[in-house]
Amino acid sequence: MEAKVVFNNDSLNSKFNNGWGFSCLVDNSVLFDTGESADFLFNNIKRMDIDISGIDSVVISHDHWDHIGGLRGLLKERKGIKVYSCPGFSEEFKEKVKGAQGLLKEVKKFTPITNDIYVSGEIAGRYKDSYIAEQALIIKSKQGLSVITGCSHPGILRIIEKVKEEFPKERIKFVFGGFHLMDKDRREVKLIVEKFKSMGIEKAGPTHCTGYEAQAVFKEAYGNNFIPIKAGQTLNV
Repeated sequence: MEAKVVFNNDSLNSKFNNGWGFSCLVDNSVLFDTGESADFLFNNIKRMDIDISGIDSVVISHDHWDHIGGLRGLLKERKGIKVYSCPGFSEEFKEKVKGAQGLLKEVKKFTPITNDIYVSGEIAGRYKDSYIAEQALIIKSKQGLSVITGCSHPGILRIIEKVKEEFPKERIKFVFGGFHLMDKDRREVKLIVEKFKSMGIEKAGPTHCTGYEAQAVFKEAYGNNFIPIKAGQTLNV
């Protein structure tokens, strides 16, 4: 199965818009987050030759601007598209989705979207001393699980533990997305990387809010199994 990085802080080249935020298309049908703006999102979709009519579901990790910025534009193009949110998202977000004729699906618990793509369900986190709801996307293949995260406000390790609770016998092959480690010191990041290793996670692709210093720690530990994440990129998951 393929995961196409539609938007991110970094891009493969100047053809692709980059900026603050994240978006990834899985199996050409499930879009995870929408980046900071519709203009950037649609430019990159066009550059990647993605057929927008094939996108039938959008999963929003959490309702911050850099992950929902392109959603309204997408809803204009794909009226009636399914939007997977957490019950803990703001009422403003929910009303905007409904007002744009999106089919809102509030997911409290682990839920399958297709036979091999799942949402984690709502995981509690903190942001600026307030509660924040967040969810991750999980892909199951013969090689193991891949986990895609938006910003990991609940903590990247907590998200992985949640996935392991749902798939106790499955190996986690790959974790990528925002790990939100910008404010962590090197010692704390190294402890997180060590935990990744002890969990048997084969490949790591920290990006977006992970921060470049934390990415460097992962790269040092993972070597060739460190995967740089850039807009315009297609990953095999």
